[in-house]
This record gives sequence, structure tokens and C-alpha cells, in this order.
Amino acid sequence: MRYLDRRNANLFDDMFDDMFRAPVMSNNTLLKTDIHEKDGKYILDIEVPGVKKEDVKISLYNGNLTVAVEHNESNEEKDAKGRVIRQERYNGSCSRTFYVSDAIKDSDIHASFENGILKIELPTEAKKEEETKKFIEIL
Repeated sequence: MRYLDRRNANLFDDMFDDMFRAPVMSNNTLLKTDIHEKDGKYILDIEVPGVKKEDVKISLYNGNLTVAVEHNESNEEKDAKGRVIRQERYNGSCSRTFYVSDAIKDSDIHASFENGILKIELPTEAKKEEETKKFIEIL
């Protein structure tokens, strides 16, 4: 049986435990969304824990509102002599798309970000433009 001193056992245990504590970005764990209606608006509260505002992008195209998150992280630990003991890199991204209507414009959408919650507000109905009389040219 191989002897493993306690100091090495702790290092191994710490590395093994860290594998299971590393952030995991998947559609099952991120971008959980609560949608409710209030005062003629839809309000989307989207959970994005551990992500900075700069990592979140919101786009509107053909009536589809897309929320995309890309997170890059690098951790490096050195000993007293400056030698690298552990170095980890993590890159992940996920996105979610909601159909909101072709009539919704980007100017109708308002977003804020606080404490890992992205809040998006948009009208429940697109405002109708005033109809004006249009004349058809006769050729």
C-alpha cells in the first residue's frame, strides 16, 4: 500500500472538490426566467449569477429577443517562490430566445442588471401607429 502523507491528501481532496464546485454554465442552471405582467408590460427576471453586466448581450431580430451570456475566467495560484501550483481556465456561454412580436421595437425594450438578476421590460402590446390617409398613384 502506498503511503500518502496528510499534506498531499489535502491538496488532492481540494483539487477533487474544486472540480465539482467549478461554475457550470448550461441552460439547466443559468438563464432561469420568471415572466410576469404588470401595468401593461411584460417583465422578465433572468438569473445570471456570477456574471458581470458586460458579459450579457441582448438583441432583437425578427421579433425574437435573445439574451446571450459569455463568461471567461482564469484562476492562478502560486506558492511562496512564485511557482504555479494550480492554473485553471473556464470559458462558457449560453443563450435563450423569446418570441416577443414583430411589432416590438428595440426602443420599446428597457433592461437593467442588479445583483445577478437581469430585468427586461417590454410592452404587452405594440403601440399602433396613427393611420394617415395614403394616396395611391395612378399610372
